[in-house]
Amino acid sequence: MTRILHILDHSLPLHSGYAFRTRAILKAQQRSGLEVRGVTSVRHQASLPEGSTVEPVEVHDGLTFHRTMESVSGPPGLREWRDIAALARAAEATCAIWKPDILHAHSPALDGLAAIRVGKKLGLPVLYEIRAFWEDAAVGNGTGTQGSPKYWLTRQMENRAVAGADAVAVICDGLRDDLIARGFPASKIMVSPNGVDMEMFGTPVPADPARAQALGLVGKTVIGFIGSFYPYEGLDDLIAAMPLLLARDPDIRLLLVGGGPAEAALRAQVAASPASNAICFAGRVPHHEVEHYYSLIDILAYPRKAMRLTETVTPLKPLEAMAQGRLVAASDVGGHRELITDGLTGTLFAPDSPAAIAQSLADLVAARDTWDARRQAARAFVAEERNWARNVERYQPVYHRMLDDRAGTRICNAA
Repeated sequence: MTRILHILDHSLPLHSGYAFRTRAILKAQQRSGLEVRGVTSVRHQASLPEGSTVEPVEVHDGLTFHRTMESVSGPPGLREWRDIAALARAAEATCAIWKPDILHAHSPALDGLAAIRVGKKLGLPVLYEIRAFWEDAAVGNGTGTQGSPKYWLTRQMENRAVAGADAVAVICDGLRDDLIARGFPASKIMVSPNGVDMEMFGTPVPADPARAQALGLVGKTVIGFIGSFYPYEGLDDLIAAMPLLLARDPDIRLLLVGGGPAEAALRAQVAASPASNAICFAGRVPHHEVEHYYSLIDILAYPRKAMRLTETVTPLKPLEAMAQGRLVAASDVGGHRELITDGLTGTLFAPDSPAAIAQSLADLVAARDTWDARRQAARAFVAEERNWARNVERYQPVYHRMLDDRAGTRICNAA
């Protein structure tokens, strides 16, 4: 039985889009007959709540994770290279006791470079998977600037990881096209798109009347967002659209579920808005309760701003909403266009425009006779095209090719 060791930034029990995609991949691979484990970087411990304890090996949701127990420090640049070295040592130690056949590293590039170091030493093939270009993610999060020395260095590390891996996976065509434009061969790059575990999200729960009553949503048309509050998500534009929406339909409400760096600014914006009484913050909710909030929402809105990050990367949340049988409306950026067919599986509106958001959402609210057909089309798309049970099959031919290539190399070397 083939063993795959996943080299990770962080994992469960942390709750993030990164951790949930990892969980989905590993669980689906388990079900397909592969043996899987993960090893996480020093950043896993750094992201845990203060006072949390970490064991060298932990099991969460039936998945085994080995931890990098070292800590690293130093000035920027040196600290990252120490991070790579620490993760490489932890991965090599895991290989010594578990004997994987393939190393499957997941972005950031630090993880890819650590895996490549171990793969070269132990003669193991490496698949490096990119979920986003982290230099662009830093710009979107407000923690970086495009064209800065840090941006350039991160991009060079990414290029080095792509060049050193035996094969590369990306989550969408936008990332693949970008790598090809940099000069990397298309034959080296596969697309492993974001998907949904239909066993978790495929059966919507009925709406909870008590929860709806507590949030003031009974008898209202609810537009909602569930996710992290980052500046690039464009929630400020959605809030700015609410007075225009209420002018069209006073029974519309906006429900914002989650939290993040932009939360304080968004709460201040709502407090100053004439639509403040129609906007509700639910706060962060445990992952196992998320589906109860999906059940309260008629239309999930994703008003991402137009920038390199949103043009090249596809988000996960719209797919979860589709699987839950919710309507989806999103800004017309590249990452959304890979997921949504306007007028069929969802609605697309111009980015960075509260007026365009209000117009599209108001039109969708008024077209209730189309809702059932759109919901059915969207859910069918996820079940057929973005179901993790099928998505993981995309890795198999790449794994086999890497193992065959490595076996051929050994034969040649032996000769």
